[in-house]
Amino acid sequence: MDMKSVNKTMVESAIKLAKEVKAGCVLLCVDVRGELAELSEDERKSVRFVFVMRESEELPEKLLPTAKKLELPDVNLTRVGKIKIAIAKGIVSGLFKKGDRIVCLSGVPKFGYADSIFFIDVGREFEILTSDDISDVVDSVQPEVFNAALNIACELAAQGRETRKVGTIFVLGDDEKVMQLSRQMIINPFKGYSEEQRNILNPELEETIKELSAIDGAFIIKANGAIVTAGRHLSAALDSKDFPSGLGSRHIAAAGITNVTNAVAMVISQSSGNVSIFKNGKLFVTIEKPVE
Repeated sequence: MDMKSVNKTMVESAIKLAKEVKAGCVLLCVDVRGELAELSEDERKSVRFVFVMRESEELPEKLLPTAKKLELPDVNLTRVGKIKIAIAKGIVSGLFKKGDRIVCLSGVPKFGYADSIFFIDVGREFEILTSDDISDVVDSVQPEVFNAALNIACELAAQGRETRKVGTIFVLGDDEKVMQLSRQMIINPFKGYSEEQRNILNPELEETIKELSAIDGAFIIKANGAIVTAGRHLSAALDSKDFPSGLGSRHIAAAGITNVTNAVAMVISQSSGNVSIFKNGKLFVTIEKPVE
């Protein structure tokens, strides 16, 4: 059986399973755009499709009316890493919510075919999301800001800076309270710039953010994406029995600040290259760095 036939069979199986379990969508974490476009119009409309793709990849015109796209950062990811990013971005973007059922079609990109079908119950699948307390993640920050910060975090985790590993924290949302519970360790590098110039959604700022990630302290970012400051020491103490053991000082600081504010925190681990997201003092999801 050739690869195209394998993909067609896997797509049909995923659609059948989605109908049987009344799934909200089929999450496509492998490139089956061609096979999906060849299905009948009735088959394409029978379930909702969400593609997990790079920004440079486009959906065929035939699929645009019914399919959605979740963008991946431009780095190598494990298949589970892809699914975790897609679920996290989907929750923040309002595509998924706690209790949703998702059928996920996955594969290894270099082999060029789909080889696995997963059934995910959002909020109950703890291999994907560490915490079931996901209902208010969407309240803290604008979806496009969350997505931009996560993309930069994953790129920093995978690539480092000038061949060196880096570790830092992005704190998103509830910036006034976060500033009250933290202190400046360096001169604020963003002072004097307009909100538009220092917004994480500004592509021209990406290299500056990556450069400043080498300094100690956290980035404090408004819900609308404007960076308030960098090099900030987070002073809030953690008071949570749910915090997992074995994580470092950045993770403790991120858990602490999200425990006493409405912020979301993303931590890049300098030692492991993993990206961890915290909310309400709890670990929401960890995206593991792929083995080189």
